[in-house]
Amino acid sequence: MLSDAGLGDQSFSDAGFKGLEEARDELNISFDYREIKDAKTYEKRLEELVNQGNDVVIGLGFSMQEAIETVAKKFPDQTFLLIDSESELPNVHSVTFKEEEGSYLIGVIAGMKTKSHVVGFVGGVDVPLIRKFEKGFTEGVKKVNPKAKVISTFAGSFDDDKKGMQIAKYMIKQKADYIYPAAGFTGVGVLNEAQKSGIYTFGVDSDQFYLAEKAVVTSMLKRVDVAVYNIAKELVKTGKLSEKKTQLGIKEEGIDTAPIRVITLTSAETDKLNEFRRHISEGTIQIQP
Repeated sequence: MLSDAGLGDQSFSDAGFKGLEEARDELNISFDYREIKDAKTYEKRLEELVNQGNDVVIGLGFSMQEAIETVAKKFPDQTFLLIDSESELPNVHSVTFKEEEGSYLIGVIAGMKTKSHVVGFVGGVDVPLIRKFEKGFTEGVKKVNPKAKVISTFAGSFDDDKKGMQIAKYMIKQKADYIYPAAGFTGVGVLNEAQKSGIYTFGVDSDQFYLAEKAVVTSMLKRVDVAVYNIAKELVKTGKLSEKKTQLGIKEEGIDTAPIRVITLTSAETDKLNEFRRHISEGTIQIQP
């Protein structure tokens, strides 16, 4: 079940749905879904999916947790999967990501390439999950450019591209020349304004280069599609989910970055970026969210 911005956010929700479509096409599974924006109806829609006899009911997004846990208590024999948050209920499995790791690499790029020494971060809703993006980005910037200033603003929404444009305009007036949004469809507004204003920006969750091909340097890839596909693959193979809690980062290939476009890194900058990636994968660099 999809919540918040839902399909068409060109980011998190679309990535998760892509994984379901690939599983349908390649593994011959069938699925149904609900796209809900009113939190008051989450439980009702989840119960509909349970009553259909689905092997697993997936809640895509941290905002689904309360509803999933309420419904999971009513249906203790039903398996649920919560993506982007963790539950302690025995019949709710969880997949989370180390967003701070990929965001750190985005910050390294911004810190190395900024000319104004001012960069921006735009979050959707101010919750611990989005703070992980902010923390990783800020630490990456400061690691390579201690003098840089990081402007951080939360839009309060994941589905307001106009608000994203307004925030980007404000940051650009403050001389930000690289802006990193972690804000769903709100972030698409940031990408559009960055391109319009001639500065640089970054995609999030999926490769968003095609949304602003003159501005998107790279994207922090959160492989929700891979996670969903692998869950479906395990179900087809074994009929159940083996892991109660799964956390995916760079080492586990759940977090990555898209190809660098629009700008060019020097060989020394490329080596430095690859070195940070290796240290994160090996655990010698740890970002505490």
